[in-house]
Amino acid sequence: MKKKFKLSLGYQILIGLFLGIAVGAIFYGNPAVETYLQPLGTIFINMIKMIVVPIIVSTLIVGVAGTGDLKQLGKLGGKTMIYFQVISLVAIIVGLSAANIFKPGVGIDMSTLTKGDIDSYVQTTESVQNEGFMDVLVSIVPSNVIQAMANADMLSVIFFSVLFGLGIASVGEKGKPVLAFFQGTADAMFWVTNFIMKFAPIGVFGLMGVTVSKFGLESLIPLGKLMILVYATMIFFVIVVLGGIAKLVGTSIFSIIKELKEELILAYSTSSSETVLPKLMEKMEKFGSPKDIVSFVIPTGYSFNLDGSTLYQALAAIFIAQMYGIDLSIMEQVTLVLVLMITSNGIAGVPGVSFVVLLATLGTVGIPLEGLAFIAGVDRLLDMGRTVVNVLGNALATVVMAKWEGRFGTEKEKKSYESVEELA
Repeated sequence: MKKKFKLSLGYQILIGLFLGIAVGAIFYGNPAVETYLQPLGTIFINMIKMIVVPIIVSTLIVGVAGTGDLKQLGKLGGKTMIYFQVISLVAIIVGLSAANIFKPGVGIDMSTLTKGDIDSYVQTTESVQNEGFMDVLVSIVPSNVIQAMANADMLSVIFFSVLFGLGIASVGEKGKPVLAFFQGTADAMFWVTNFIMKFAPIGVFGLMGVTVSKFGLESLIPLGKLMILVYATMIFFVIVVLGGIAKLVGTSIFSIIKELKEELILAYSTSSSETVLPKLMEKMEKFGSPKDIVSFVIPTGYSFNLDGSTLYQALAAIFIAQMYGIDLSIMEQVTLVLVLMITSNGIAGVPGVSFVVLLATLGTVGIPLEGLAFIAGVDRLLDMGRTVVNVLGNALATVVMAKWEGRFGTEKEKKSYESVEELA
């Protein structure tokens, strides 16, 4: 009997990606592309957003209720936040170092650059800057959990889910029917995720078609040096920094990449971490991290562990300073590091987060904010790269936390690691 030929989802997404690029390039500047293709991307993104909150709530409640230990959970939370801050600091230092060594902004003629519209980001930044650290802390505790779920306030949703999971564990037998309900919900939502993922190639086609038709290829040439450096620095960060951490805890970053290849292609194509969150949680659990660790670390990491974004923010800040001929002293760069650390944590989850963080940061060291308008045109392409690094950083974080807690282990991970080691 002849075996039926079937393309894997990863290849389908790649085909959607290349078809989108081709259509966008052919119809460059044609507004009809956005009219007809944007809805395809928007519908797919909306379908993913629709399932994110139910998956986080159900998996976190099941995971926490299964552990039922407040002390252990507190320990995990503390370790996770320490790890996130250390990695974010390393990402910022790598970004700053790359910009100082290779100087991508030196000698750029600003008259050859096209200014993008950053008004919406400026408005978001103004509202965000009015919030202090205590405001952020207070906002984690929701006054209305239904409203928090509707607004997808991830930290508030996580806070409620953790408490509810502990509550189920504390009532013993009475909590079993409730736990069974959330387990059933989690299983059903993962089925829905697999169903929605069938539409990923169509969504990617629409999003890429619109993006390429808008920016064209000529607009990339003046900022080519910045784009090459951003991507090269991110590859360095993944292989050397994340790869080193993976090796340290007894795994391989390449085995994680191999496990997540479809999700990474999707994250790159859509430049949205959210599109892969459900499958990322499912895959990392299969990879060997326990459910409660995965369901806590990944959603929290989406707010506090954006390695690609923080690396890019540091590099872009120095790039803009160099473009204007501003020579930042060591103390000003240290100030930039500290402000980036605080700001990136304070406004996690805000749309266009990298631009908003940069707008909130540049003024503190005397860099003109309007410089951001010059890189707005290529931001989408840079966003695609940093999204992949964000996803990989959070995937690795689940393994690090599981190993740190002494609760990691699966034959699949060992086999995957051994096969990668043989190739190396």
